[in-house]
Order: sequence, then C-alpha cells, then structure tokens
Amino acid sequence: MKVKYIVIACILVLSAACSSPKPKEKEVEASKPHYRVTSVQRAGMEQTVKLPAQLAAYQEVSVFPKVNGYVKSVLVDIGSKVTKGQLLMTLEAPEILQSALQAKEKYARSQSDFNLNRENYERLRIASRTPGAISPMELATYKSKMQSDSALSNAEKASWQMQKVLMGYLRVTAPFSGVITDRNTHPGDLASAGSKDSKPMLELKQVDHLRLQVEVPEGLAAALKTGDKISFYLSALPGKKMTATISRKAGNVNIQYRSERVELDVDNRNGKLSPGMYADVIMKVKGSPEDLVVPKAAVVTSTERKYVIAIRGGETMKVDVSTGIEFQNKVTVAGDLKNGDQVIAEANDEIEEGLKLN
Repeated sequence: MKVKYIVIACILVLSAACSSPKPKEKEVEASKPHYRVTSVQRAGMEQTVKLPAQLAAYQEVSVFPKVNGYVKSVLVDIGSKVTKGQLLMTLEAPEILQSALQAKEKYARSQSDFNLNRENYERLRIASRTPGAISPMELATYKSKMQSDSALSNAEKASWQMQKVLMGYLRVTAPFSGVITDRNTHPGDLASAGSKDSKPMLELKQVDHLRLQVEVPEGLAAALKTGDKISFYLSALPGKKMTATISRKAGNVNIQYRSERVELDVDNRNGKLSPGMYADVIMKVKGSPEDLVVPKAAVVTSTERKYVIAIRGGETMKVDVSTGIEFQNKVTVAGDLKNGDQVIAEANDEIEEGLKLN
C-alpha cells in the first residue's frame, strides 16, 4: 500500500509541474507593451478660431519731393480731408524755372531755323524743275540741312517738355481722396529729392474704405475662400459684432510663421474706424466630409516631424502627418492613412518603431 501511495504522489507532482507555465514564458508575456488603440475615422468637423487682426488703410502713400527746392506753402495739416487732384503744397526752385525758360527759347530758335531751311528747300525744289537751274547736289544739301534742323527742333522740344514736367513737380497734389495723417514739413524747409534718410513730407491714407488684415494658419487658410463671411470685434468698440467678407487671399504661405494673409474689405464711410485698430476675428472653418480624424493625443510633434504611430502587421510604424482643424480632443490629419487604420490613441516619442503589440 505504501508503494501504491508513493507512485500516486509522484504522478500528481509530475502532472502539476507539467501544467504550470514556464517562468520564461511568463517573463516574455509580461514584457510585451500594452497601449490603447483607436481607429482612424472619416468625418467632417467645424472649428471656431479666434485670430488677431488689424485694420489698415485701403490705400496709403508717403509724399516725398520729386525735385530739389524749398517749401513755399503747405495747404493741409494732420486730419485734413482732401480729394483726388487737390493741391497739397507748393515748392519753389528758381533754377528749374530758369532751365525751363532756356529750354523754351532753344526750342523756339530751333523751330525758327527749321522753318527757314524748309522754306529755302521748297523754293529750290520748285526751281529745280527748270533744267539746269539748280544742281542736284545743291538740292540734296539743302534737304539734308532741313532734316537736320528738324531733328534738332524735335530734341529741343523734348527738352522743353521735360522741363515743364519738372515744373509740375513744384505743385504737389493728392493722388487719391483721403486724410492727411502725418506732416513733417513747413514753409522754408529744404525739400531734398532722393534722400534715403529724409522723412516723408506728408502721409496720405484712404480711410473711407479699410482693409482688415489677418494671418491665418496654413491648415485653416486652405478651407477659406473669397466671399466667405467673417465676424470680428474691435477693441475700440467692445461688444459690437461686425461682419465682412473675404476679398483677397495672398496665395502665399509665410515660411517663418506658416500662415497666409487674408484681407477683408470694411466700409468706413461713417468715419468711426481708423487704420491701426486692433481686432479679433472669429472664423468658423468647416472641414471636408472626407477628412480623417484622430485624437489629439495620437499625434506626436517633435522638433523634426509630426506623426502618428500606426499598427501594421502587429507592429508599430511612425506615419508622418499634417494636422488641420481641431475640435475638443480631436484633430484632422493628412498622410499615409485611410479610414479604419489602427493607431495608438495616446502616443509619445518614446514609443519606437517595430514594437510587437498584443
């Protein structure tokens, strides 16, 4: 009987040893990483974004002297409303007046010489019809002289016209209707043309029509188009909601800030707004129904790249993406992904590629 019990005990010990897991298998099982996995979904999202913006004049110009001279009179001041073509200021430059008079006299003299030589040529041409009266060489000489005087007269005329243009620069007029916003000159000042360090004599801005300029991140700018209505609030008019439509897009991304300039035209005929006012623009950006959406935590942003960690063939793989619209805890992505792909929901840069997951 004792032998029988000993045999049964040995069998039980052996069966228990066979059924228990090996220590190495337990270690391997425990070493496999566990991460929460989510699916890439196709869905359209709408995002409300608040961006800083600034009002600017629709047109603005700095008035510099075109010719050297002295300021004779200034007919406007800061805040003056002017119309297109209105006289703003006058300059005086006696040397320009003298040059213009000389150019006019030279042109008159050259025109007189040309008329005289043309008359002589016409008479000789008529006389040459009589055989032997005028030699062909003499007729050709007078014709050449007439053509030379004609060319000289044209050159003197051009010189006189140029001097008249320079004289016109002594009268400074407004290139468009607007308001004088700055004045840096007074009667008696020396107006020096071409000086790089000089301040503009006057600043003119068109303020009845303004531009609202806003820098839109590239991920959002692609969803905007000309004609879209945008709401904005001005710091100078707290609580007052205003609307405008997108009139222009730069069509170029600033490589430093990764943004595109968008402009909205704002009517200011009542004169309540001014260039330079700060604004907050409220944009509602709608995404495409074909956009792919993942949790924000699934996107890893490093100094070199932006990516998600996809699960392919049971292993981790880093897939580069670009992000777009963000809403709550989700974000749209674009990259080598498709609807239904598995990605790690809470990724970080410590997760390596090629890891086998359970």
